[in-house]
Amino acid sequence: MCYILNIETSSTNCSVSLCKEGKLIALEEKNNEKYSHSTKLHSFILDVLTKAEIDINELSAISVSKGPGSYTGLRIGVAAAKGLCFSLEIPLISISTLLILAKKINLKSGLIIPVLDARRDEVYCSVIDSNFNIIEPDSPKIIINSSFEEYLKNNKLHFIGSGQKKCKELINPNNNLNFYHEDVLPSSKEMAELSYTKFINSDFEDLAYFEPAYLKNFILDSLNR
Repeated sequence: MCYILNIETSSTNCSVSLCKEGKLIALEEKNNEKYSHSTKLHSFILDVLTKAEIDINELSAISVSKGPGSYTGLRIGVAAAKGLCFSLEIPLISISTLLILAKKINLKSGLIIPVLDARRDEVYCSVIDSNFNIIEPDSPKIIINSSFEEYLKNNKLHFIGSGQKKCKELINPNNNLNFYHEDVLPSSKEMAELSYTKFINSDFEDLAYFEPAYLKNFILDSLNR
């Protein structure tokens, strides 16, 4: 039996879930603008294990959101995940925060553009198709009037995340092929299927060298706290 603990701390939402064979069986999360991760994360881990009546030694792997996102949040989540993996001698799985965010949208066609707000006119983003294949990998991007226009010839674009408001303001407002979804936060409940797929493919991180994907050097601003 495969039990995977999923940890998502890239934003103000501290989120922990437990999945069995890729199916969500327990979830604990709280969105707190003051970043309660350091006080809530370990209690949430115990809570989901208790809810599911699973002993921590039954875990098959730990999955963590690797970024981009809050510098402090990512650091806390990755440290906890690595510590558990070392002590339990189980593998570490990492998942892009932007892919986790994209999983909140279900499309039959078109492209998903998860965007996280960064400094000034910049966002962290990727481009993902309706089957969740990566078209453009995670990267920082300065948003201008013509951003993403190369994808508009054959696709409708669906923006989601804390950077979607910035995109709506800066990208050509006359373009009726852009759709802006509710500003939502990444959650560990979207990690269940993703982490299980990586587990069965033995797609694991090197515990000794794994670090969060900050994408840029740490800057003390509204995103990287």
